[in-house]
Amino acid sequence: VQLQASGGGLVQAGDSLRLSCVVSGRTFNTYVMGWFRQAPGKEREFVGAISWSTGNTDYIDSVKGRFIISRDNRKNTVYLQMNSLTPEDTAVYYCAPVVARSNTWQAALDYWGQGTLVTVSS
Repeated sequence: VQLQASGGGLVQAGDSLRLSCVVSGRTFNTYVMGWFRQAPGKEREFVGAISWSTGNTDYIDSVKGRFIISRDNRKNTVYLQMNSLTPEDTAVYYCAPVVARSNTWQAALDYWGQGTLVTVSS
């Protein structure tokens, strides 16, 4: 499977940004797609996920009400709409297929693809 995230950039606090992730290749094991982010000097963290089939979503508390994940099955693309951005959202964002383990969403593959950098200035 290939994962290509895009749409990052430099924005100001309070602005919005939409990220895209195109999934290609062997997609049979990508039933649920997740978004992760890694801030400078921090570990990568799960942000949210969406089911390709049902469209059901799940988010971490810090982005609930601000971020919205959607998908376009025909285009094999998932989106991350980010609103009311804060400097704490600054990170490289990645998409990846996820699986549920120990009540958390974890990356299903040992592959991340190229992320996209989001920088939020105050």
